[in-house]
Amino acid sequence: MQQQQQQQQQQQLDPFTPELLTESGKTSYRFRCPGPGVFQCALTGLVFVTTQEAELLYNIVQWDGSLLQSAGRMAAGPLYDIRCSEEAAVCQLHLPHCEIIDAPLPDGLLSVVHITDDGMSILEPLEITDSHVVVNVPHLSVFGLGWNVVKRLWTKPVSGQVLLFLGHLTPETERQKLNVLLLPRNIPLSTVSAQYHQSRNIQVPSTCRLIKDQSYTVHCPQAVTIQPKKADFELEFGPNYHPTFEIRLPVNTPEVTLIVQDEGQSVWEHDVDMIEEERLRRKQEEEEKRKREEEKKLRRKPEEEEKLRKKQKKTADMLLDILKDMDEEEFKDFKWNLRNMREIKRCDLEHADRRKTVDLMLAYGRQEAVNMTRESLMEIPRNDLVERLAAEGFPG
Repeated sequence: MQQQQQQQQQQQLDPFTPELLTESGKTSYRFRCPGPGVFQCALTGLVFVTTQEAELLYNIVQWDGSLLQSAGRMAAGPLYDIRCSEEAAVCQLHLPHCEIIDAPLPDGLLSVVHITDDGMSILEPLEITDSHVVVNVPHLSVFGLGWNVVKRLWTKPVSGQVLLFLGHLTPETERQKLNVLLLPRNIPLSTVSAQYHQSRNIQVPSTCRLIKDQSYTVHCPQAVTIQPKKADFELEFGPNYHPTFEIRLPVNTPEVTLIVQDEGQSVWEHDVDMIEEERLRRKQEEEEKRKREEEKKLRRKPEEEEKLRKKQKKTADMLLDILKDMDEEEFKDFKWNLRNMREIKRCDLEHADRRKTVDLMLAYGRQEAVNMTRESLMEIPRNDLVERLAAEGFPG
């Protein structure tokens, strides 16, 4: 009967994407359950079985290693602090694990650690599926998975993931930094990404098998340097997620091959399209810049908006006069240079007259339009027009 109920709950699983609340690199998740049901968080993998409508707020907190050690346990997943607007709304939790279940697990290997103001208790699971540990909860507080340190065979691998974060280009060295993280699979990508908010996560198939305290190396033929040369896989669950490897790449590297090895045996390999990643990064930066400009615009007073409009028109007129001072061949070369330095669509530029070209540049902002004009003029070269820009109050 219990198995039938569990199967029914699995069939009725309702995935949701929570609201992300990020502050100082730390992420919290918020979701309002509409009523009774089985709801799975798309970002953490947590499953909540609820009996009524309620608002959930949860985040990852740091384990107390000494507390676990006193109970003969070791962390087997992130530790979640879970709060709910209605005390009895959540009756059951499904916590994601990182075990590879290719054979029955030893009894008592995995359990749920429950921490309250009164101390720590160990809850025995109702069920362990291929992906989750299921447990009934009397009330919500802090929950996480724990391994029995005696029963876990540490030469047995866990299900892991390889996460890649690409940093910004460093103009001085003409290098890009690619951080490689080896982590257990039940650490949420969203939580790690919050700590690498200035880098871009490269979406790749990430699944691999990793062994605690085993030494791993990463190979990349295109790399300038890889640090360190080898690293042990630390089976830790936050709250901080440091790079396992740092790879420095030459600028404009079109593609890299990454291989993670264990004593010469490949455990993960992927070809990464870096040009596509750079294009996506620029697009993301432009979108973020556009949003910031929209937010500023909403906060402006009418008189400030009119003042900005006049500045925009003055800049547009000045740029148009400069383009009119070119012959057709120079104008053609000017547009060709624009296409190579910015992501203006070729089809937009190809048939654009001088007015349309000014509009396309101004879409990036007044100062950026002037910078683009200056760079392209220097390529033609028309230094006399560059000097005119400086005379108009736009020095290089």
